Amino acid sequence: MDPSPSILLSLPNEAATLALGRALARLLADPGTRAALLLRGGLGSGKTTLVRGLAEALPGGEDAEVASPSFNLVNIYPTRPETCHVDLYRIAGGDPSVEEHLEAAADQDAIVAVEWAEYLPRTLVPADRLEIEWLPAETGRRCRVSACGPRGRAALHGLVAACPDLAV
Repeated sequence: MDPSPSILLSLPNEAATLALGRALARLLADPGTRAALLLRGGLGSGKTTLVRGLAEALPGGEDAEVASPSFNLVNIYPTRPETCHVDLYRIAGGDPSVEEHLEAAADQDAIVAVEWAEYLPRTLVPADRLEIEWLPAETGRRCRVSACGPRGRAALHGLVAACPDLAV
């Protein structure tokens, strides 16, 4: 099996992380490149900031109050397409309500962003996805973006074209 294509990005500050989220919004709004976002990184690494940039850039995003859904588990934002923001930090063992939300989001062709995706049960991992892993960096942030599935690869290709200044 071919390894997943990936790119390494440098995010020197919060503004760059928000810009990455906005670029992802433009790509994931198109059904042809709509892939789930599976986010991995420590506390404070930038996962929620990225989702904030994404949601605020979509139509209806001005009404989205993006916050880490750690205590709610799932936040649904009134964007077009709708954004389903999941945080699995507190439920490493799984939670049936999260599965219901993810299935409903898939049925509605919503944009799905999952924080702490390493806790996502294998049976719920979408075939079309971008996996974003925050990596240690001396300054700012670094992340590796990997693609799976045809829409994930199309989204990654579009991201490379949209954010050449962030590539390492």
